[in-house]
Amino acid sequence: MSESVVLPALGESVTEGTVTRWLKKVGDTVAVDEPLVEISTDKVDTEIPSPFAGVLEQILVQEDETVNVGGVLAIIGSGAGAAAAPAAPVEAPAPVVAEPVAAPVVETPAPVVAAPVVAAPAPVATPAPAPVSTSDAGYVTPLVRKLASESGVDLHSVSGTGVGGRIRKDDVLAAAGSVTPVTASPAAPAVAHVQAAPSSLRGTTEQMTRLRKVLAERAVASMQQSAQLTTVVEVDVTRIAALRSKVQSKFVAATGGKLNFMPFFALAAAEALRVHPKLNASIDGDNIIYHASENISFAVDTERGLLTPVIRDAASLNIAQIAGQIADLAARTRENKLKPDELAGGTFTLTNTGSRGALFDTPVVFLPQVAILGTGVVSKRPVVITTEDGTDTIAVRSMVYLALSYDHRLVDGADASRYLVDVKKRLEEGNFEANLGI
Repeated sequence: MSESVVLPALGESVTEGTVTRWLKKVGDTVAVDEPLVEISTDKVDTEIPSPFAGVLEQILVQEDETVNVGGVLAIIGSGAGAAAAPAAPVEAPAPVVAEPVAAPVVETPAPVVAAPVVAAPAPVATPAPAPVSTSDAGYVTPLVRKLASESGVDLHSVSGTGVGGRIRKDDVLAAAGSVTPVTASPAAPAVAHVQAAPSSLRGTTEQMTRLRKVLAERAVASMQQSAQLTTVVEVDVTRIAALRSKVQSKFVAATGGKLNFMPFFALAAAEALRVHPKLNASIDGDNIIYHASENISFAVDTERGLLTPVIRDAASLNIAQIAGQIADLAARTRENKLKPDELAGGTFTLTNTGSRGALFDTPVVFLPQVAILGTGVVSKRPVVITTEDGTDTIAVRSMVYLALSYDHRLVDGADASRYLVDVKKRLEEGNFEANLGI
């Protein structure tokens, strides 16, 4: 008996998807819920698990082909018809090639890694193989790959315990426990600079992913259809830095996550949008739509490209709630577990340029939004301040640049400056104790 694998609904606004990679070949044995195929939409890339156990008898939609929701992707059966069914051509695995780095993230807009390798399956009659290494263990999730990188674990030396020898998070953690950190002797001389290994992308050519094509098209359309410019202010966040140090242990105990600067930036930005509606609007022909809620998109840098999940009604949330949503949405974005609707409905964007150490940039506004706020790195530096008695003095302060890009068709420079000054004032006052939510 054979069963059809169809493209499931991936969100209210998604009507079709493109096959980017088959994780199984015709003749492979497939378990229930085992990843079967990767699908790309204009909202999100995701894996489609097999709804049935059996043998993959036919692949009906080839890589780079598009299918509507409900369309049949493949046929899974008992295996009896696999020999008679014509095997759809499936290309050999491509060489491991790293993807380009995307825009900065929250915490992110996430690091470039090699594309996963799909290994040829063993014949059905062959006895179960020994534990498989990374070179033939199939797809490794971005989360596992990132964890391995941070833990200093070589994935090629790890034996996976997941389905088909797939390496799981627990496998990496177990391997990390056996890694002996190398520490320099206190008396050792200064270590010479070690040149980073050249990227494997040098001298190669690769096809754009569907997500990168969508991002490219949207960026070009936005620059062509809107008039964009950027205004920058400098903000003293010393009081917020002091508050973070004061409540950090209590915050971690209450929420399970660390308190960084991003929730403060997000709340201040959202609150200011309530009194500066031009920045939280969109243009529809000759009409201006002022949105009724402050839905903050925030940039997440992933292996596949830049994605922007949405925090809804951000101005009504407290710091703990915003921090929790940032951590949850960013993690699921990188793990490719985000629902398409969680990427829709943003009215204003926040991007953490400083997550990679940059002072500030001039971020691009993506239509239909009219503004995006970039936050630079928070750094300590000497600043001239005026004391209560009116004396000017130099003090070490925690400073950050905020860069607001906006669509000049609707937002004037004075509008942008007024908005930024209000955000600056809220942050410099540092009165967030009542907003912590712990």
